[in-house]
Order: sequence, then C-alpha cells, then structure tokens
Amino acid sequence: MKKRNRLTAVALAAACANGAFAMEVAGFEFNGYSRGGPVFDHSDGVKGNLALGGDMQKFRLGNEGDNGIEVNFARTFDAGGVKWKVNYMPAKWGSGDISTEQAYVEMSGLGFAPQAKFWAGQRRLRIQDVHIVDYFLMNYGDNQGAGMTDLPIGGGAKLGVGVFTGDKFDSSQPDGVKARRINADISEINVNPGGTLRVLLTAVSGSGQVNGGSGSGVSVSHNQKDFLMPGLSNALFLQASRGHARIDGEFESIDGKGAGKRVMRIADSIAWQAGRFGGQALIGYQTSKDEVTDVQTKDFSLGGRGSYAFTKHFKGLAELSTTTRKGAGADQRLSKVTLAGALALDENFWSRPELRLYVTKANWNRAAALANAGSFGANGKTSRTLVGVQYEVWW
Repeated sequence: MKKRNRLTAVALAAACANGAFAMEVAGFEFNGYSRGGPVFDHSDGVKGNLALGGDMQKFRLGNEGDNGIEVNFARTFDAGGVKWKVNYMPAKWGSGDISTEQAYVEMSGLGFAPQAKFWAGQRRLRIQDVHIVDYFLMNYGDNQGAGMTDLPIGGGAKLGVGVFTGDKFDSSQPDGVKARRINADISEINVNPGGTLRVLLTAVSGSGQVNGGSGSGVSVSHNQKDFLMPGLSNALFLQASRGHARIDGEFESIDGKGAGKRVMRIADSIAWQAGRFGGQALIGYQTSKDEVTDVQTKDFSLGGRGSYAFTKHFKGLAELSTTTRKGAGADQRLSKVTLAGALALDENFWSRPELRLYVTKANWNRAAALANAGSFGANGKTSRTLVGVQYEVWW
C-alpha cells in the first residue's frame, strides 16, 4: 500500500511539473499546491514546526516542517443551460497515506436561482487565510455535507449555506458519536468605499460528545482595499465560539473524547505591494478555555514577511515574529527570524513558483522548552538554526 501511494504521489508531482499553471480546456480544470525541499542543517530530527501551538503562531518561512502536494481535478458539463461540475482533490503530505481533500458534485444555472451553486459531498469552503502563518481564520468545509453558495440577496451581498455531518470521505465518527453542523455565510456586504464585511455563523449539535454536543460561533471580517495608501490592503477579524463549534467555522473535538471550548479572537492582517517591495504582516490575540477543566490559554502573535525584488526573477525575503502563550504554567515565548534568497517568476510578493535558500534562527524561553520537550525543546534546548532549500508553487 505504501509503495503504491509513493508511486501515485510521484505521478502527481510529474503532472504538476509538466503544467506549471492552472489549465482549463473543454471544461476540464487542473490546479493545485505543493511545497517541499531538503533541510540541510538540523538536529534531533526537528526540521521545522517551531511554534507554541496557537492557531496564528507558526510563521512559516523556513519553518514548514513538512513536504506535500495536493492536486485538484474538475470537469464541467453543460446540459440545457444547466452546469454540472465534478470535483476531486487527492493529497499526499509527509509520510502519511494519500487522502481525499475534496470529492463533490456542484450544479448551477437553475432557472429559479441562476447564480446560485448547489453542491453535495466533501468540499473545502475556505474563506480567508493569512498566508504567512498558513491558517484560514474563516473556513467551514472539509466534512461530508451539502449546501449552496453565491445566492444574491441584494445590495451586492451573497449567501452561502451548508449542512454537515462529522464524517469525512476517508473516515467516519466512532460508533455512538454523532455531530451535525449548519453554517450561514454572508459575503460581499458593502459598508464603505473599498470595504466589505463578511459574516459566518455556525451552529453545532450532536450526541456522545464530552460535555454535550452543542456549540455555536460567529465570525465577522472587514476587508479594505487601498487602506491608508494605494497598494495596501487590510483584513480585520472579530470571532467568538463555544462548545463543539470551532472558531473558524468547523467542528471542535467531535471524536467523543475531547471537550468543547470557549474561544475569542481578534486579529488584523495587512498586505502590500509598492513597486519592488511587498509583504504581509499579522497581529493577533486569542483566548481559549476548556469547558470541562476551565483551563484558559492566551496566545499572542506578531510578525511579518517582506520581499524585495533585486531583479525581475530574484527576491530577498525576511520574516520576523514573536509569539507568546500564557496558561496554567509559566509564560512561554518564542521568537524567529528567517532570511532567504528566492528565484521567482516576477517581482510580486505573491509570485509563484518560488525557490528559496533560507536560514532560520529561533529562540524560546525555558517554559516553552519544557512544554515542547517532545519536539523542538528536547534536552532543554532554547534555540535552533535551520538551513534549507524550499520550493512553493500553486497553479
């Protein structure tokens, strides 16, 4: 089985190498994402993943700690003005088996709601991420379900609705454990020139869960174009959740073993491109309390990545971050700086493919070393240096 999975992953990688950009021919779509590369200087088998554990705390440049690829295949069919779309996305990350990330059918162009798209299966419904920490702050897909997206509701706003079980294409919930979730996503709410709101509502119910099976959440984001100056965008997030609803919009601990949580988050991210200089930065604060033990964790994140294009195809990259975690024990702290040179297609911060040679230096305090003694804090270490080459590509 493992040998077959390796051969499949090699075939997928070869397909990507032969088509560096998204393809759409006769209704067929092929796109995806991959990253990987060797870490030459490391110790104790630690090749990245230097983070304290918070959602927004893994500043990823020179710190990914994994290799993988996911490819998306889709085929659209037209029949009497109605469109059918079949979508499948396999993925292979690290030493694990090939998994199914998406497998769904979508239907659109119906007479009573021509712009709405109706779907069923397992679909990613990722709304918005902060790339430098590789985390989607709003996201309500990834489980088996059905729903609708892109229904106009007036004033330029659109509605999406999804209902989900706790099962996935490759796995099911344990016997005697059930979870159900409904999400409502209202997007493109125009509130000011260049500014839009988005609201994501979550409600969860179930049985066989720790501390009951219910939960709810609300997330509000405001995106502003040309914030303060042309070429600068800003995204502000205000979010809260409780129980078995996760703060991003998905399920929280529905395996029948974990308790629900009460979580609150405020985060702000900016992104810019001014000539040769581009980048992204984040500041965020999140609290999380276990509903059974009442233990509360407080996470703070501050960091950014900048790129400067010395030529059309060569950029210098720098990423600096500091993160803290406060909880039952002593306060933890971790800081990281990464410098890299990158080959790219053009001068833009978002230009991919990108091939990087990087050096990462991270330091943390003794409390962080003790809390992560099974990984990067082994043997009481309080600093690490990583040197490697990495590619990142989406198409």
